[in-house]
Amino acid sequence: MTQPQEKQPAHPPQELGDGYAKYVLFVLIIVYIFNFIDRQIISILAEEIKADLGIGDAQIGFLYGTAFAIFYAVFGIPLGKLADVWNRKSLIAIGLSFWSLMTALSGFAKSYTALAACRFGVGVGEASATPAAFSLLSDYFSPKVRATVLAIYSSGIYLGAGIGLFLGGAVVEAWYAWYPDPGSAPLGLKPWQAAFLTVGIPGILVAVWVWTLREPIRGISEGLIAPVHPHPFKATQSTLMSVLPVLSLVTLFQAGGAKAVAKNLIYLIGLAGLFFGLYLLMPTALQWVALGLGVYITVTWVQYLHLQDPACYAMMFKSKAFVFASVGFPSISFVTYGLGFWSPPFMQRVHGESIADAGLYLGIGSALGGFIGIVLGGFLADYFKTKTVNARLYIGLAIPVLAVPFALGFLYTDSVLAAYLFSFVFSILSPAWIGSGASTINDLVMPRMRATASAYYVLMNTFIGLALGPFLMGQISDVQIASGLDDGQALQSAMAWGLLMFVVSALFLLLATRYLAGDEASRVSRARALGEAEG
Repeated sequence: MTQPQEKQPAHPPQELGDGYAKYVLFVLIIVYIFNFIDRQIISILAEEIKADLGIGDAQIGFLYGTAFAIFYAVFGIPLGKLADVWNRKSLIAIGLSFWSLMTALSGFAKSYTALAACRFGVGVGEASATPAAFSLLSDYFSPKVRATVLAIYSSGIYLGAGIGLFLGGAVVEAWYAWYPDPGSAPLGLKPWQAAFLTVGIPGILVAVWVWTLREPIRGISEGLIAPVHPHPFKATQSTLMSVLPVLSLVTLFQAGGAKAVAKNLIYLIGLAGLFFGLYLLMPTALQWVALGLGVYITVTWVQYLHLQDPACYAMMFKSKAFVFASVGFPSISFVTYGLGFWSPPFMQRVHGESIADAGLYLGIGSALGGFIGIVLGGFLADYFKTKTVNARLYIGLAIPVLAVPFALGFLYTDSVLAAYLFSFVFSILSPAWIGSGASTINDLVMPRMRATASAYYVLMNTFIGLALGPFLMGQISDVQIASGLDDGQALQSAMAWGLLMFVVSALFLLLATRYLAGDEASRVSRARALGEAEG
């Protein structure tokens, strides 16, 4: 559906990649750092939370992954749509305020259910950031450096994750030193609760900073100026309705009639059967109910998008390169999320490291290594893109070959020092694909569709990587503990099995290499054929 034609508001002159653009990039990196501090800190706190709340590996994997991921992914869809039609920097500022507040409230949780509810809220808030940021930066910088810029932005993942590990461990150790008698602590807070409060409150102040940024002209980086939508919230309302169970059926009926509703109910029955089968195989009800609901909501939204915005649907889902890349790259994140989450407990269980030492050395290694790997990967992807159209896909294909030996070294060495060194090298190699994945997705759609396409891509990363990686590794660990292995050996084995997901990634990225050149070359002509004014 072609968007209404309206003139852009008056803006000061904008030079691509100028000093102000770099300033915006810097601020958005800070936002992403807070995003991942709030997300990753639960990893270093896992053993403390398990002991205090009396839960197992699969449940802690659910808290970190699925509890966060479902709400992050589902609300990312309407928030991605809002980012395509409204002020993106304002959306990021509001989201940052909300997820920081929910992180702080996690510090007052006294039960598994209460902590899960707070993680739901963190997921909703964080869903506002990345699609809007991808779209914003794609307008501030030239497509020629898109992989590099999005990689630099994405370095916030590892900087934030590293700071979260270090800070979480430091707060726990300090809290034990200050209050050896838990009853004497302020408000009766446990060390893990104090850690959540420590990282949550500052994010609210950063949100004020984000609010001061300027909004760029949408589409200016490619000379494809997107018209301003006259009713952004009205446009988003229908997308929000499409992801809310029950209400989504009303929205589908309005868009496609009884036939659309009947088709949706068939999808629902099929998915219910699939996830009930997974429950029988791995009986963790909350995981499969939550993930099944998230997948059903996604299917419903895709069905609604097809009816309501067929041009956007076609640019995304009729591009084989888009479809294969949006599975291939996220399959890498299954491994990186899984190993990233379980590495601190692994060092504590297998090597007897303290929470402070595990947080310090893994945190520094993750922050420094991840920054180097993401930025270097983005630079190489852009450099070789001038020589071969599939360069960004080749970066993704290189990850398993380069990273697996160091992952295995980390898991099976008897030396604590060697384990930290292997982890550091793995932290350099494993995230080098991140800028390539984001830029590939953005290159295949039109400017007005970028945030929506990015929301779907983030959703796939979230479902495959965050919702499944930590949980399944935790589930395998629990099964092996029940069979008689000690908790260190069980976790070691589960993390090693998780590396097999690299095979799935390689298969889908190889398929994408067959179609990327044609899909990129025909992007504008396909958009014109679909009635897009931008084309």
